[in-house]
Amino acid sequence: MAKSRTDKHAAATRLVTGGRRKEWTGPVVNPPVWRASTHLYDDMAALHEGPRHNEDGRFFYGRRGAPTQWALAEALTELEPGAAGTMLYPSGVAALAGALLAVLKPGDVLHITDNAYDPTRAMGRGLLRDLGIEARFFDPLDVAAFEASLGERSRAVLLEAPGSLTMEVQDVPALALIARRHGLVSVLDNTWASPLGFPALARGVDISVMSLSKHVGGHSDLMMGSATAGPELYAQLRKRAQSLGQVVSPDDAALALRGLRTLEIRLQRETSTALEISKWLNSRPEISLVMCPMLPGAPGHELWKRDFTGGCGLFSFLFKGGDAAARDRFIDALELFGIGYSWGGYESLATPVDPAPMRSVTPWPPQGVDSADRFGVRLAIGLEEPADLIADLDQALATWRTT
Repeated sequence: MAKSRTDKHAAATRLVTGGRRKEWTGPVVNPPVWRASTHLYDDMAALHEGPRHNEDGRFFYGRRGAPTQWALAEALTELEPGAAGTMLYPSGVAALAGALLAVLKPGDVLHITDNAYDPTRAMGRGLLRDLGIEARFFDPLDVAAFEASLGERSRAVLLEAPGSLTMEVQDVPALALIARRHGLVSVLDNTWASPLGFPALARGVDISVMSLSKHVGGHSDLMMGSATAGPELYAQLRKRAQSLGQVVSPDDAALALRGLRTLEIRLQRETSTALEISKWLNSRPEISLVMCPMLPGAPGHELWKRDFTGGCGLFSFLFKGGDAAARDRFIDALELFGIGYSWGGYESLATPVDPAPMRSVTPWPPQGVDSADRFGVRLAIGLEEPADLIADLDQALATWRTT
């Protein structure tokens, strides 16, 4: 369990100091990579004592980790005010599954925001359904309707802010408060902002989940997820993760620790560039809607300004007219933006946005947008020079106009 310094130092300092216990690092700066399946005991008395303790910092067997994994978990816990501990998982989706399986049982109902990450939706309609857990989707912007939808079997709510692809900002504190009042556990996919931009537990959320493959890794070279919670729910997360045999590679944990140290300055750079690009796109006649909550006047900006202290480089936009083929030609014309899933790395990416097939209770395009303006692009802004990225988008828009 972390030695919390959340009241003593700023987040930027905790990013540098977190998880660097002397007993784990020795005389070097970073915790070494402990590759070990077997932990040896000094004698039989020590072996008999081992099973009586189950916490990070105590050797037992490789499946419970070693200093490299413990250091990462502790550093992440120290970033989240009110947290008791963090569990690590081999991917972000595994972290979401681990969190939900820790709090749900057959017969329960899980409420899922309708703009959730598509693998999250698939989990509700697949894995959880197969386990006898019902998934119900709700409009993320209708707080009253969410509360009205709760029933006797409701046990948890899965939130995501901003929403995947379309970037709606839901009122997380209000939804989490309603959930707590009705005895539900609130789980938030907090990958977009991280605890630096949205301290989830302090805003009333029960479990904060991140895909560490994104911003924390920062270099597009690892897969990992995390779930952070207070004492009671952390114990549940730990028990379920261990029963499922979840463990992460110490080599990947070391990469995540490396990325974590520079998280704040990378987020600041990405956010600044994304805001500059979103303002430029907002002025273009080819663009119908820029979905970037950090942009003044954009959908969700007021809630973002109220609840968030930071952002990131991920946002979307819609073309004014055109079809899917024209949108695809635009993406193909980009030279500095790679075409690929994920985000949060040092490189910029572009992927198509067409969420209509992935919606259950909310319409697409959104209210106030012409029905012809349904095709868009999601941009993941990296660390390139903003002017170069804008020039690349400009030349690709020229291609889009002539097709």
